[in-house]
Amino acid sequence: MGQKPRGPGRWPGLLLGAVAGGVVFGGALTTAQDALAEDSRTPDRALVEERCSACHQKEADGSLHRIDHVRKTPEGWTMTLFRMRQFHGVALSDEEQRTLVRYFADRQGLAPEEAAPYRYVLERRPSVVEEPVTDGDLSVMCARCHSVARVGLQRRDEDEWRRLVNFHLGQWPTIEYSAQGRDRKWWEIASTEIPQTLGGKFPFRTDAWTSWQAAPKPDLSGRWAVAGHRAGIGSYGGTATVTKDGDGYRIAYDLTDSAGKPLTGDGRSTMFTGYEWRGTGTLDGKPVREVFAASRDGSRLDGRWFLTQQDEVGGSLHAVRAGGADSTILGTSQSFLKAGSTARVTLWGSGLDRGEVGFGPGVSAKILSRSPTSVTVEATAAADAAPGARSLTVGGAKAAGFAVYATLDSIRVEPDFTIARVGGNGGPVPPMTAQFEAVGYLNGPDGKPGTDDDVRVGPMPASWKVEPFNDAAAQMEDVKFAGAMGANGLFTPAGAGPNPQRQFGTNNIGDLKVVGTVIDGSATLTGTGRLISTVQRWNDPPIH
Repeated sequence: MGQKPRGPGRWPGLLLGAVAGGVVFGGALTTAQDALAEDSRTPDRALVEERCSACHQKEADGSLHRIDHVRKTPEGWTMTLFRMRQFHGVALSDEEQRTLVRYFADRQGLAPEEAAPYRYVLERRPSVVEEPVTDGDLSVMCARCHSVARVGLQRRDEDEWRRLVNFHLGQWPTIEYSAQGRDRKWWEIASTEIPQTLGGKFPFRTDAWTSWQAAPKPDLSGRWAVAGHRAGIGSYGGTATVTKDGDGYRIAYDLTDSAGKPLTGDGRSTMFTGYEWRGTGTLDGKPVREVFAASRDGSRLDGRWFLTQQDEVGGSLHAVRAGGADSTILGTSQSFLKAGSTARVTLWGSGLDRGEVGFGPGVSAKILSRSPTSVTVEATAAADAAPGARSLTVGGAKAAGFAVYATLDSIRVEPDFTIARVGGNGGPVPPMTAQFEAVGYLNGPDGKPGTDDDVRVGPMPASWKVEPFNDAAAQMEDVKFAGAMGANGLFTPAGAGPNPQRQFGTNNIGDLKVVGTVIDGSATLTGTGRLISTVQRWNDPPIH
């Protein structure tokens, strides 16, 4: 799952590779007993019985206590098996763990609709701030120690959620005395209200899972049109060729970036639950991991790739099958045109070799090159072209996300809040960087900047600096010690401490204001964000 190399407290990555004897998808079996009877004849189930039944007793219907009453993602099952090996001494080889992760994820996974709201944590997206969860006060009872997504990516009935609460108290006896736990009757709430809430919100049996079990699983082999964006670097697009390889796929990328530079790579994936793509490979000569999700019908792939040793560094990926009957615009080399200017713009997608190319009123487009998966134009925006959001069209395909502007109204630093982590200095944990972009905006109909109706123009060339976020940061000279901001908005934290040159000999941590400055004609606009550079994460599980 794109974890960093194992060091003290490090988790192994999700073990990838071909796994024999996986569950065959097709029709749902009529009863739990029938399913278990059918399942018991597979080599994978025999491995479960052999390795797990010594501690998990067999119930009247043939199921194993607790094991058969939980559904999780591949990452969730990886964490469970790691804990069994690490804390309970279960003897499993890496190959056997691969087999069991695949078996459990296929047999007791999450439906696409169930995983969708929490994909950000599976894709290791940086800078995501979860919204408070009011249901049963889960933000305080659960999310003060880990993400809400870690809860939402499991399915159990009320009794099994209650067992998990008891496990938490047994594993971490001081949990009810932790911060934000002492202001309430923690155990009374945890043992009564919380299991009921979780059982209703994340139940074991759902129509979505029953439907997905019965649905045919797509074959993803073929040629794909691809587009994506890497913060601080820019957009890219092209094609990918996917070929079947055992229980997974091989993929070969033939992409170009927004400047036309080739961006190639290849990789190999394992498929879990019929739609969860987990891959390893290289892109632009660097080792990467891939976390994608296929659509139910296998016509789309969406997700994120990231560097194997720095999962905060990566980009989005969106793909559709090339050569289909429908035209689709997936992305563009840039997302804006300034009125009175001309730019070379590439559109990536499928079916782009037919129909007119349009940018809306006041913008002309001269086609320079064209293929089914890309079209490059010389786009010219008239001096009086109306500013605002535009829809792009290529034949019957239409996409939002483009803008024309005369002058920018404001700049926002994105993300507006994030963290970095010190590291390196010969230690096992590399530093965790933070990437920022200065994004131009137009005021919306209300005429005010910073409101929900603002029009996003896109990332702009900018100059960068950091300042103390507050008086305490100034006193501790955080700007001097915490790290350096690069020309493209990449903050690289300083090495791990303690640092004898700092006051109190403390670590090279810092609380910083990030300032991005954009020159737009005669105007100078700035935006600010907040960056906390903090200490290493020593325990980096697949799901935070």
